[in-house]
Amino acid sequence: MMSVSVLFLADMKARCVPAALQVTMSLGRKRECMKVLNGVYGAILGVALLAPWAANEVVAQQTGVVAKPVTVEWVYRVKYGYKDEWWSLFKKYQIAILERQKQLGYVKEYSVYAPSLHTSEDARWDYRIVIVRASQDAPPGQSEGEVARQLFPDQETFRREENRRWELTANHWDLPIHVVNLGAAE
Repeated sequence: MMSVSVLFLADMKARCVPAALQVTMSLGRKRECMKVLNGVYGAILGVALLAPWAANEVVAQQTGVVAKPVTVEWVYRVKYGYKDEWWSLFKKYQIAILERQKQLGYVKEYSVYAPSLHTSEDARWDYRIVIVRASQDAPPGQSEGEVARQLFPDQETFRREENRRWELTANHWDLPIHVVNLGAAE
C-alpha cells in the first residue's frame, strides 16, 4: 500500500507542479493542487498513525489474547459527622466519572455498598464501591483523569472539592478482587 501511495503522490506532484510551470501556474491552480496534496498527505498520515493500533488488534485476535475484565473494590471510612458532605462530593465527581466510563465501555458495571449495621472502629467502613472494568488499563481518553477533565472543565473547583473529600476520608484502600472458583483444586 505504501508503494502505491508514494507513486500516487509522485504522480500528483508531477501533474500539479511541474518544474516548468511553477512560476507561471495561477494562484488558484496552485491552491487547488495544494488542497489535493494536503488531503493525500493527511490520508497517509492517518493510515500511518492507525497502523500500529490495527496491528495490535490483529495480533491480539491471532494469539487469542483478549483483555480480561478486572474487578476492583474501593473502600472508604469517613470521619464522624461528615458522611453527608463526603457522599455529596463523591456522587458529584466519582459517580459521574464512573457513569461516563460506563457509557464509554471501560467500566462494565459498578455497585455502591453501605453497611446495614455497625461494627468495631477498627473494622468500620462506610462505603464500598465494587467496579468491574473491561481491562486493567483504560483505553485512550477513558482514564479517570481524562474523563474528569472532560466532565469538569473548571479543574480548580474539581481539585478543591476532591481535596475536601479526601480531608473527610479517615481511611481508604483500593483492592483488586476476584471471584473464588469453588470447584478448583487448591
